[in-house]
Amino acid sequence: MIRIASIIAACALVVISSGWLSAQERSAKPDRGQMIYERHCVRCHGPSGEGNGPDARTLIVPPANFHLWQQRMKTDQELFIAISDGVLFSPMHGWRGRLTDQEIEDVIAYLREIVPFLPVS
Repeated sequence: MIRIASIIAACALVVISSGWLSAQERSAKPDRGQMIYERHCVRCHGPSGEGNGPDARTLIVPPANFHLWQQRMKTDQELFIAISDGVLFSPMHGWRGRLTDQEIEDVIAYLREIVPFLPVS
């Protein structure tokens, strides 16, 4: 009985640590997010995320201004879905298939650095 309990405990430890290790490998990198943001997002959202990029004035629906409280209060999951799937009835198209999940997480980490008081979730 003790041997079975030891085996179960060892297996549980392996499962728990493997999840922790993979989470450590996937931690978001704001510096990579900045490069992606500057390459793909700045034309609409602007250099500081205020929705005032050079292409913004040509859009019928203005890009998100991440400095507005409605945007600052969005969770990481809400931002991830908006970037991944796009925003209905807006020019914000989905980036799934063009950016990896890790790259989207990196962009979100960068937004958390350039916009004050964004909640971390």
